[in-house]
Amino acid sequence: MTFIPSRKLVAAAIAVAGLALAGTSGTSHAQDMKFFRIATGGTAGTYFPIGGLIANAISNPPGSRPCEEGGSCGVPGLVATAIASNGSVANVNAIGSGAVESGFSQSDVAYWAQTGTGVFEDKGKVEKLRAIASLYPESIHLIASKASGITSVADLAGKRVSLDEPGSGTLVDARLILGAYGLDEKSIEPEYLKPNQAADRMRDGAMDAFFFVGGFPAGAIVELASNTDITVVPIDGDAAGKVISDYEFFAKNTIPAGTYEGQDSDVTTLAVGAQWVTSADQPEELIYEITKALWNDNTRKLLDSGHAKGKVITADTALNGVGIPLHPGAEKFYKEAGLMK
Repeated sequence: MTFIPSRKLVAAAIAVAGLALAGTSGTSHAQDMKFFRIATGGTAGTYFPIGGLIANAISNPPGSRPCEEGGSCGVPGLVATAIASNGSVANVNAIGSGAVESGFSQSDVAYWAQTGTGVFEDKGKVEKLRAIASLYPESIHLIASKASGITSVADLAGKRVSLDEPGSGTLVDARLILGAYGLDEKSIEPEYLKPNQAADRMRDGAMDAFFFVGGFPAGAIVELASNTDITVVPIDGDAAGKVISDYEFFAKNTIPAGTYEGQDSDVTTLAVGAQWVTSADQPEELIYEITKALWNDNTRKLLDSGHAKGKVITADTALNGVGIPLHPGAEKFYKEAGLMK
């Protein structure tokens, strides 16, 4: 369910750190060790477990068994960790300030941040933001309690609706979607909670609906649906078409029937791309080695077995929808691999 995978990933990250420390008994090992953080999202979403998988895949702490002997196939001397955060907007700001080395971001947020447009128009550019890879499509979930009677976005008027925390890409997208349907935060009773908190409130009858942007199935929603009757509300029709035409990073998407308990049919919604981004200040050789480790055969096995969304993270789609410059190290890898000219 929601928290078991996260605990395993946290334990794995601790284990990796432990290996690193064990391998630093010699001075040369200590000098060779590098730390690399991946800012993700809340622990109940998709970013955090995916970040944990990738962090484990690219790590190769000093003293680890070599890849060819069945050990880690990550970057020699690298200790990567996935850290929970408020999400896309917070992540790109943290990268811009140098607070973290990398993070996950929705494709729209990354583009707006790097170009200083959209929601970043009055905040200034995160000009050095660079892409490592496009990972997977993120579906925009609008989850309502059955008891609320909400079956469309228009039905949100006057209801208690969580839009996610400030600093999240979900909040940005929720505002755009509400606007396309002629609503705003004054039209609803807004709250600003992470999906697991919103789900808890819904379970207690204190929340009518909440937005969540992430790959399906989302742990917080799976857990909620197991003990509460919910509706996966469609985001479709002319208003959804307007969002797609106005903002190029949105695409039509489907959450298949049976994704969540009680969801008996396909639900049409929108999606944005989840991307792994970093700063142009990160060394070219380091990002080259990290990108190479991301796409090796050992990582493929970890992604395929570690999370439902891991299966759709592929090198063939790594450049899809990337609207910001690639980091030179990542670009070097993709050119060598024949994935770009």
